[in-house]
Amino acid sequence: MKRKLIYLLILCLTVCAIAAGPAGAMAAYASQPDQDAFPVSGPVNADLGITAVSAILVEASTGTVIYEKNPDEQLRPASITKIMTLILIFDSLAAGKISLTDEVTTSAYAKSMGGSQVFLEEGEKQTVETMIKCIVVASGNDASVAMAEYIAGSETEFVRQMNERASGLGMTGTKFEDCCGLTDSATHLTTARDVALMSRELITRYPQIRQYSSIWMENITHVTNRGTSEFGLANTNKLLKQFDGCFGLKTGSTSLAKYCLSAAAERNGVELIAVIMAAPDYKARFSEAATLLNFGYSNCRLYKDEAPGELPLLPVKNGVKEDLTIQYGGVFSYLSTTGEDFSAVEKEWTYEENLSAPILTGDKVGTLTYRLGEKELGSIDILAGEDVREAGYMDYFKKLWQEFLL
Repeated sequence: MKRKLIYLLILCLTVCAIAAGPAGAMAAYASQPDQDAFPVSGPVNADLGITAVSAILVEASTGTVIYEKNPDEQLRPASITKIMTLILIFDSLAAGKISLTDEVTTSAYAKSMGGSQVFLEEGEKQTVETMIKCIVVASGNDASVAMAEYIAGSETEFVRQMNERASGLGMTGTKFEDCCGLTDSATHLTTARDVALMSRELITRYPQIRQYSSIWMENITHVTNRGTSEFGLANTNKLLKQFDGCFGLKTGSTSLAKYCLSAAAERNGVELIAVIMAAPDYKARFSEAATLLNFGYSNCRLYKDEAPGELPLLPVKNGVKEDLTIQYGGVFSYLSTTGEDFSAVEKEWTYEENLSAPILTGDKVGTLTYRLGEKELGSIDILAGEDVREAGYMDYFKKLWQEFLL
C-alpha cells in the first residue's frame, strides 16, 4: 500500500509539471466557402443565338458556369428582385422570427403598389404562406411590400437588409432600392451573375421553395369589409409547362428592364439555373432560357459523392478526451462538360497532426481531396464533430485516481 501511495505521488507531480507547462493548442479553423463561387467549365462562348442583352447558365450544386453572355453588365431586374425578397422571408422563417401561419395585415402603402398585384385591400389579413404564393406565383408587388413591412417594420429597412444579404453572397454588381422591382430608378440594378447567385442561394438553402414556385394555378380568398371573394393566381413562368424538369423560379418585366427570367430545372439529379436579362420580347425570354437549359443537359454530367466513407477517431493531446469524432463538412460535387470517366476518381484523406485541446465543433481537422488522373477536381473539409476542452489539474488527478483504484 505504501508503495502505491508513493507511486501515485510521483505521477501526480509529473502530471502537474506537464500541465503547468505550455500546452499546444490547436488553431480554430472555420470551414471557408469556396472563394471562386462560380468556377467556369465548358464552352462558355458557344454560339447559342441568345438575343437577350445578358445571360448565364449555372449548375446549382457546384456553382459552375456553363455558358455566359455579358454576365456582369448591370441591368434593371424588374420583378426578379423578388428572389432576394423571398430569401429574406425564408431566412426569417428559418430563424423562427415568423411562421407560415402568421397573419400579415396589408397597409395602405402596400395596397397602393401598381404593376403585378393580387389586389390586397388595406387592413386585409393573409397568412405568410399565402403571401409567399402571391409573390412567387403571381409576382404580387402588394404582397411583397406587405411582407417587407411585417418582417422589418418598413420597406426601407427591409431593402437595407436585402442589400446586406446580397453583399454577403458576393453580389458585387447589385443595388436594390425597393423589394419588388417596380421602381424606375436608374440605380436599382443587378447582373445576370448576381441573379444566378441569389437564385442558387434560394433553391439550395431553401429547397421548400419548389412547392410554391412550381404551382401553376391556385386560388386565394380575399376577406375584406366588402365581403369574401376568390382570386386566381396564375404562374407567370410559362416554362413550368414548356420545359421538362422546370420548377421555377421568377419572371420580371418592365418597359425599361424589358423581359427577364431566372429559370431553375432539375433532371437526373442535376439542377441548372438559366438567367435571361433584357430579352427583346415575352417569348424570347422563355425560348432562350430553354435553349440554355437544353444546352446544359446535353453537355453536363455531375459527379456527386454522397457516401465518401467512414471516418476514424483522431487522437487529441491535453484534452479531457483522448479521441475526437470527426465529420464531413459537406457533400462533394463536380460538374463535367468533357465526358470524363468518373469511375476513375481517386480520393485522398489527410488529417491535422498533433491535435491539441481545446477543440470546438466545426474546427477544420482534415481534408478529403478528389483527383482524376493528374487533375485535382476539388476537396471538402473534414471537421471536428464535438467540443474537446483542455484538461485541467483536477481532470488529470481524477484520471490518475481511477487508474490507482484499478
